[in-house]
Amino acid sequence: MKKLNLLIFACLLCSALAIGQEKEQEPQAGADLQSKIQNPIANLISIPFQNNTDFGIGPDNRTRNTLNIQPVIPFTLSENLNLITRTIIPIMSQPVGPSDNEFGLGDISLSLFLTPANPGKIIYGGGLALGLPTATDAYLGSEKWTAGPSIVALYQPTGWTIGTLIQNSWSYAGADDRGDVNFFYSQVFITKNLEKGWYVNTAPIITANWEAPTGEQWTIPLGAGFGKLFRWGKLPINAQAGYYVNLEKPTGGPNSQLRVQATLLFPK
Repeated sequence: MKKLNLLIFACLLCSALAIGQEKEQEPQAGADLQSKIQNPIANLISIPFQNNTDFGIGPDNRTRNTLNIQPVIPFTLSENLNLITRTIIPIMSQPVGPSDNEFGLGDISLSLFLTPANPGKIIYGGGLALGLPTATDAYLGSEKWTAGPSIVALYQPTGWTIGTLIQNSWSYAGADDRGDVNFFYSQVFITKNLEKGWYVNTAPIITANWEAPTGEQWTIPLGAGFGKLFRWGKLPINAQAGYYVNLEKPTGGPNSQLRVQATLLFPK
């Protein structure tokens, strides 16, 4: 299943690039949409399908695959305020033991951001990150309800997007026989736009498990990727791929990750 998911998304990316070379966008409309897709709290409905393949897990160098379905739905609360909802629904294939794999749904997370409807040069939002114990197997989730603050800020000078997302979640309910959750999540994202909808970017996801022993808490990757915004008929699609190597990781954690994503966009 994990190989099939990876193959599907690799084919999606290749198709996106090929079609994108044939379908040119109107310059201003394309630039505006490209700016929005690089803003995680833009007033834009989108459905990203992000496939993450982690390599080199454990002493036997196993592979884990996670397909994240991540619908983003904005709501207008007033003339000056928007609510942006970001849900992550993970479908996982997780190594278990020396040779087995567990496949199923992981814990769903929901982020709620309040953002100005008419931001200035610095775009920002803040709110709540919630974790739901929806995993279909104990190996695929924490069996805990979690919550914590989440903030995002970015700056978009001409041709660039530079920003960060930071959150920390704590468990407050759930299975008594499972360990507490105190988890830090952050993403730094830098994107440089190129011609004809192309761009290059880096968006490492830096995490820390504060419940782990000292020296086993941090995962710090380094890498980069590329992507292209194109249209399939009238439907805008953003396709991208990136590769990241973990400079710091817990014992048994993955050595690297391949990230492939296709995002369906529904501009107003």
